[in-house]
Amino acid sequence: MTVGQFVFMLHSHLPYYRKAGMWPFGEENLYECMAETYVPLLNAISELYEDEGIKAKLTVGITPILAEQLNDEHLKEGFIKYLDTRIAAVAKDLERYPNPEVAHSQHLKYLAKYYFDWFNHIKDSFVNKYQKDLISAFKKYQDLGCIEITTSGATHGFSPLLATDTNLNAQFKVGSDTTKRLFGKKAKGCWLPECAYRQGYEYTGKDGKKKWRPAIEVTLQNNDIEYFFTESHVIEGGNSIGNRRVIGVYGNIEYIPLPEREPTGYDTYSAYWLPDAQVAVMGRNDRAGYQVWSAADGYPGDGCYREFHKKDDKSGAHYWRITSPTTDLGDKMLYDPVLAMSQVNLNSDHYTTMIYHLLNDYKLSNNKEGLVMVSFDTELFGHWWFEGVEFIKQVVRKFNNYLPQVERMTAGEYLKAHPPVEAIQIPESSWGQGGHFYVWQNHLTEWMWPIIHGCEKRIIDIVSKYEKIPEDKLLHRALNQLARENLLLQSSDWPFLITTWQAKDYATDRFREHVERFETIADMIDSGNIDDNKLKEIESIDNCFPVIDYRVYLPIEEGKIPQQEEKLKPLYQ
Repeated sequence: MTVGQFVFMLHSHLPYYRKAGMWPFGEENLYECMAETYVPLLNAISELYEDEGIKAKLTVGITPILAEQLNDEHLKEGFIKYLDTRIAAVAKDLERYPNPEVAHSQHLKYLAKYYFDWFNHIKDSFVNKYQKDLISAFKKYQDLGCIEITTSGATHGFSPLLATDTNLNAQFKVGSDTTKRLFGKKAKGCWLPECAYRQGYEYTGKDGKKKWRPAIEVTLQNNDIEYFFTESHVIEGGNSIGNRRVIGVYGNIEYIPLPEREPTGYDTYSAYWLPDAQVAVMGRNDRAGYQVWSAADGYPGDGCYREFHKKDDKSGAHYWRITSPTTDLGDKMLYDPVLAMSQVNLNSDHYTTMIYHLLNDYKLSNNKEGLVMVSFDTELFGHWWFEGVEFIKQVVRKFNNYLPQVERMTAGEYLKAHPPVEAIQIPESSWGQGGHFYVWQNHLTEWMWPIIHGCEKRIIDIVSKYEKIPEDKLLHRALNQLARENLLLQSSDWPFLITTWQAKDYATDRFREHVERFETIADMIDSGNIDDNKLKEIESIDNCFPVIDYRVYLPIEEGKIPQQEEKLKPLYQ
């Protein structure tokens, strides 16, 4: 007898870092996540299956722009060089310690050896186990039924703020096609970039007539996407992720009160159809999600776990543990991997038991089984929470071995076995502070959107002149590169990093660079004078989506998205 279903969803995304700096922002960010998250996650999935016969049943979202980077030869070789650098650095620490002048130097030597072995294991896995091909490894475990791969917008563009349905469709068509090309089959599900959603709405067209702009799920349906995920407050109502938006600017805090939504009467224990298309939505279980992602109250904040923010001043190794949330960096205690693994065991016990009781209590109260879906950024596990991948592995193992009453399923498997029976209209929303769009559209980023919208219009105007692929190969290359640059400048990462001040100057420069490349190529196409050398230079940097077809930007009739006749009628009237 089962008590209900559990869906564990991981959303993997990084912006396009290829040949765009190294540190503190650039390729090294990707290499850190490959070393600490993606390779360890694959190792956990493979060890569960090959050593214990357990299918992890994880839903693993990999954004198309991240998948392209994991598949890139330049970045594969860069990753090996990065690992060699890290191995060499901790090897020097092995020579530095023990040192009688340094407190606890014997333990520091132990930690240096721990990291020396750890990085060598990651390199061995990448080079010998996966042959430098993480995409094929993820595909292997997808095909074995261990994981389900989901897609997203091609470059994680902020969907609700794009001005044209042509550009919105291009994000998801290129994204869906890229996932199919790399993983061998179309993804049924997707992660809405930043969980950003908008309803359909009426507007006045260029001809002065009232028109209807379809909701985002219509674009998803037209690209054969059957479901996506959202936050709990979107389904349930009440307070959103915070009842205030909080933006820090040089120590000054701007507070913008947000209205509280009335409770909807719906919960996240089932999936729902959306009213405008045959697309399902499932919301994250608030309690089960909070237990993991909360920095203050979640597992990752335990004092036994590795401290992310303090590094050795010579090797850059993380030799310290959190100790406590209030402990200054200078007072942190040294990390103890054995103690940390013991804490993982306790936390995974607590988590699996909590999920069981959530489902069992729901079943007893409602006389039916329910769903607990949790979704997290994959990079939380391993990169930010060093022990997090081991936590996932233990959660999967403990459910399989000790709590088979909890039915572990991928999101697609759940929807096939338990299709929604109700439709729900969800509001304009995102995962951002306050649950709205402010993190991406505010006084710090408002200058970006007219530029993005201008590029949206220009690419449509240019592509409209070339409905047939031109015989001129140079022109054809330019049109395809124009499409790449347009996608890259739309990345939601640029306004996010500006708003949060995590990398304001870097994000501003990256955005302006893609806009400049877009305009350079557009000017060359319009003038009929394409500089082959200049185009090759741009192509050598921004080489993602190698089989892109610029005609994805052929204009869609204003206020209408082309779709197959059988998809016009929603399931739920």
